[in-house]
Amino acid sequence: MLKPVYKATLGMLALLGLAAPAAAHFGAIIPEPAILSQNMDPQVHLEVKFLHPMEMHYMEMDKPRAFGVLHDGVKTDLLESLTAAKGKSADQEEEFTFWKFSYPIKRPGDYTFFVEPAPYWEPAEDLFIVHYTKVCVHALGLEEGWDEPLGLETEIIPLSRPYGLWTGNLFSGRVLLKGKPVPFAEVEVEYLNESPGNPAPVVAPADPFITQVIKADADGVFHYAMPRAGWWGFSALSEADWTIEREGEAKKVEIGAVFWVQTRDMR
Repeated sequence: MLKPVYKATLGMLALLGLAAPAAAHFGAIIPEPAILSQNMDPQVHLEVKFLHPMEMHYMEMDKPRAFGVLHDGVKTDLLESLTAAKGKSADQEEEFTFWKFSYPIKRPGDYTFFVEPAPYWEPAEDLFIVHYTKVCVHALGLEEGWDEPLGLETEIIPLSRPYGLWTGNLFSGRVLLKGKPVPFAEVEVEYLNESPGNPAPVVAPADPFITQVIKADADGVFHYAMPRAGWWGFSALSEADWTIEREGEAKKVEIGAVFWVQTRDMR
């Protein structure tokens, strides 16, 4: 869903024959907590969203096609446990749908939650968007499973352990498409500007500061050092080799491999 001002800008640019910068979309799974220790309530609470993270603008999110968790090599389907919720940012008049879920942790290890959303129609780009999104929750001291692939159509495999990260740490990952590395993949990076514990939201001095852009190497490997505490999203985009029909016409599909990590300040 585009902001009214953004819609008007697109229209003016179209009349002038100019290209408009596209606002970066991100699927998101945000858990609380991200690291579960022995003395904590053994429940992880997750929110599943579709938004512009830095600008904190939500898009309407239909019920996902798939939602689950990988633990100890076993995938568990959790789709029917999702509950619809409503939210909005300060610049939005209408509420938008996102999804919530609480998961009881019973055994130690790493839990990788994943979502395949319903395709989202983006009229400004004349295509559908599907972001295969992942996040890893660590539980009870057993550091096993965080680098296991899920076999999604496209995904980011972390090469850095994706939890226990300090502000300024380097996060490394490999972009896969149909199980194979994507050479020189372009990766978009955004900060979730509602990250809890931060004194004030970040104000971008210019549009290029909103979405960071990095290139993977020939093996699909990328690196990024995160400069602020909170949640960071990494999104590698590809064009699907399949289309979706809309109003009798085959439309392209942008598929994204998205991974979220959290950083904390040293105190």
